[in-house]
Amino acid sequence: MTATDSQATDPAHDEDLLLEHQLCFALTVAARSVVGAYKPVLEKLNLTHPQYLVMLCLWEDSPRTLRNISTALAQEPATISPLLRRLEAAELITRRRVDGNERALAVELTPKGTALREQALQVPGTMMERLGLTRDQVTELHASMMGLIAATSQ
Repeated sequence: MTATDSQATDPAHDEDLLLEHQLCFALTVAARSVVGAYKPVLEKLNLTHPQYLVMLCLWEDSPRTLRNISTALAQEPATISPLLRRLEAAELITRRRVDGNERALAVELTPKGTALREQALQVPGTMMERLGLTRDQVTELHASMMGLIAATSQ
């Protein structure tokens, strides 16, 4: 009997195909649920979740190029550009061409965008409370997710 034959007769192996055992399913539902839990919290800041991620990048470092933001968020620049237009319309950022490099777009916080950071400081604590997680649990989950991201990026 080969290893494949023994797997075919192993009931535990058959359970590997149950939806409830699929890592991809659990991650998809968890991601959708967590992002949904952010929605009412971010509405108070007049931000969507994707806009919040862009603002997090800029609160860390401003100005940044579009390419730098897209790399940090693991998104294509074409995905980020519409978010930037909406953030600019909300007067949270400015966009301009980089001096000496007409192809590069510099994105910078406005004073209004910088001030929004103060309100956003409440988001992580609010989300931990909403999700019933401690800071240590969030740190552990984050490390696990970053490990998965690294494993799939190879």
